Amino acid sequence: MLLSASVTLIWILMHLIQGPGFHVKASNCQYMVVYQYGSAVLFNIEDHEVESYLELVKRHASGLLREMRKDDYAIKEKPLLVEDMQGGPDYIVLKSLDTDGIRIIGSVLGQSIALDYFVSQVDGLVEEFAGINRGMEKTGTFTMDKKKLLQLVGKANSNLADVILKVGLFERSEIAWRDAKYAQIYEYLREEYEVAQRFGNLDFKLKFVEHNIHFLQEVLQNRKSDFLEWFIIGLLTIENVLSLYEILRATNTDS
Repeated sequence: MLLSASVTLIWILMHLIQGPGFHVKASNCQYMVVYQYGSAVLFNIEDHEVESYLELVKRHASGLLREMRKDDYAIKEKPLLVEDMQGGPDYIVLKSLDTDGIRIIGSVLGQSIALDYFVSQVDGLVEEFAGINRGMEKTGTFTMDKKKLLQLVGKANSNLADVILKVGLFERSEIAWRDAKYAQIYEYLREEYEVAQRFGNLDFKLKFVEHNIHFLQEVLQNRKSDFLEWFIIGLLTIENVLSLYEILRATNTDS
């Protein structure tokens, strides 16, 4: 499988829990689900095997970051369960587990950890603008040039676009669409990981960034206007001085 990832490999390790009353037919099955936006979800893979699996993905990935993010989640399979699923803290109990179940769980977990990455990126932007505001509070001005501001605009816009388009945070899962059982799992996990709420917080922070960008753009524009005004005043002054000089020279010549 080829992966063209614009972010680092951010991965989740899912474990199949065994115990009294739990089914064990999938205990020897191992899966890895890789998403184009950069998340890799590994199922039932021992810690010492993880790196070798990730190396397979890294060979075809681009834009790797220096740090990888990791999360753990447990799946319990219990055929005697009355409902199709039952949730718990950091685990889910399923009546039966199949590849569609792994895919639906992996999609939400992959999106969740990718969302963590984008939140950290936006937090960096918020902190940068907070620092600019603190500096303006002390000095009454700021020293950022237009190029740097445009880079921040691009970073903010690309983060929002990546969350919506690449991660597909609001795209309905086809598996969940076809089967109510998987839809229940899908909705439960999105609620458990507070996907919508976290995106709302991300959007709020981006609005703060956007407000600051517009304000700083206006300041830079006003600076440019002030410069042009003073430049015009300077040219008019020079023109008046030259005109006065010509008049004085003409007067001295006549006399």
